[in-house]
Amino acid sequence: MSTRLQLKDYLEGFRKGDRTVLARAITLVESQNPEHQKLAGELLRELLPKSGQAKRIGISGPPGVGTSTFIEAFGKLLTSQDKIVAVLAVDPTSQVTGGSILGDKTRMNELAIDPLAFIRPSPSGETLGGVARRTRETILLCEAFGFDYVLVETVGVGQSETTVAQMVDIFVMLLQPGAGDDLQGIKRGILEVVDLVVVTKDDGDQQKIIQKAKHDYERALQILRHDSRIPPVLSCSALTKSGLPEVQKTIDAFFQKQQTLIIEKRNRQGLDWMWQLIEEALRASFEETMGQRSLEAAEQLVLSQNATAPQVVTNLLSEYFKSLSVPKNS
Repeated sequence: MSTRLQLKDYLEGFRKGDRTVLARAITLVESQNPEHQKLAGELLRELLPKSGQAKRIGISGPPGVGTSTFIEAFGKLLTSQDKIVAVLAVDPTSQVTGGSILGDKTRMNELAIDPLAFIRPSPSGETLGGVARRTRETILLCEAFGFDYVLVETVGVGQSETTVAQMVDIFVMLLQPGAGDDLQGIKRGILEVVDLVVVTKDDGDQQKIIQKAKHDYERALQILRHDSRIPPVLSCSALTKSGLPEVQKTIDAFFQKQQTLIIEKRNRQGLDWMWQLIEEALRASFEETMGQRSLEAAEQLVLSQNATAPQVVTNLLSEYFKSLSVPKNS
């Protein structure tokens, strides 16, 4: 196989089920190289008819809840049933160094060597919402490759985590027992889009704590959610595997009973994806047209308080539209 793959090489690799080609395809769509982006667009266009069959599941939770441990145990449960599982694990990128550990494979030792599983860690970069910049494209690639389940592990829990709900069919939030501050730290936005809550670490002699946590979360969801779909609250242990079959049963029931909802979700997600790409393209065009010096000078005006941000933006956009010879209001 040549070092640089062509479109036909990628398509042939997908046809043969070559995991190496899948990994390289994901790297291709994540690349910001213009030539790579063009080839990635051609590849996605060819593979689009083969996508859409997998069950897309977003999984998130606060630090220490055991997200990776849960995903490994849940993934092993699925592969034991001959299901093919892809895990897209997003690692936070350092705002200081710009680096990312990408250590999810080391936290999922058993799943990483399972022939029916594929784990792909990706850095979150500057993307908000706990997901990588090209998570949507990666999901499409995994679906076209033939995975039955695509699990998206997000970075932490916060208000911007609602972004992942715009990419998956069902959003699962993991919470831990005995952590009374959990609900205080979780923004209202995420509770409004979650489809299932799972209390983790349901093992040992802490049944009273588990039951109290479930009761508290159920009451909180009833107060915060004003729609007819109050998410169920379950519990499980990734160590003893207790409760995992019930989690799978609930998720599978969701897919069976909420087909109309899922279709509506995916339609909205397609539009969200379109507008995200438009915004990215417009920003890239804006930065290229205005030039680094001009933008740095504008930033200095704001930093020195010699001009307000709205003033600077108005001037920049005026110059931008003039350079394109496009009327501002067109």
